[in-house]
Amino acid sequence: MEQSKITRLLILGIFIFIGIAILGNTTFLTIDAGHKGVLFKRFAGGLDKENTFSQGFHVVMPWNTMHIYDVRLNEAYEVMEVLSRNGLTIRVDMSYRFRPVQERIGHLHDNVGVDFHRRIIIPELRSATREVIGKYNPEELYSTQREAIQTEIYERTRDACARNDIIIDAVLIREVELPMSLQEAIERKLREEQAALEYEFRLERERQEAERRIIEANALAEANRLVSASLNDNILRNKGIDATIRLANSENTKVIVVGGGGDGLPLILGGN
Repeated sequence: MEQSKITRLLILGIFIFIGIAILGNTTFLTIDAGHKGVLFKRFAGGLDKENTFSQGFHVVMPWNTMHIYDVRLNEAYEVMEVLSRNGLTIRVDMSYRFRPVQERIGHLHDNVGVDFHRRIIIPELRSATREVIGKYNPEELYSTQREAIQTEIYERTRDACARNDIIIDAVLIREVELPMSLQEAIERKLREEQAALEYEFRLERERQEAERRIIEANALAEANRLVSASLNDNILRNKGIDATIRLANSENTKVIVVGGGGDGLPLILGGN
């Protein structure tokens, strides 16, 4: 009798342990930081799309299911091979940041599910990348139009994902890999263009220097012409007299003969 009672208690204890283990996994749960939950009510209308559960401890009936979403900003990478406008294959290494719209995870779960990254973001990103790069030549992607291409891919992906309650924060082109022969040709072309720009700069600088010299020579010639036009015998004689007076007042030894010159100016003799 005592043995039978012990057996019943043991069986009851096993069932209680199993029940607690089951309820512990389904009834008592914790939502971690950076996550939100959406509840599926099996007997009360299905998925509650309008209400979300924030981080912390929650009690959920064992017949209901809590679907938890990471609502933090996540980063992922994608490597693609696409065709340019002239039909050449280009390898593009991209990164992008994304997260679900926190207040709309119920609708996201109902329409797409927790695998929204694989089902929505990757296909939309690939489609936008193929369409945008297909409009450009390889050298434009490699150099001048890279930023514009990146922006257009981002905007197309952002708009497509927004319709599915997903936020695309950024799309970045990390690396572009072209066929080696084409890459060398583009680099050679860029070097030649840079050399041409440098040569044009030098020519422009020489033209400016030549113009400066011409202007300077013209100004000097005009000054000489004006001076020559204003000179006459009386002015020259007065300048000679002034020079003679200054020389006579100097400390140098000299002999001045007044009126000894052919034009009436003094002769200066014996100066040291």
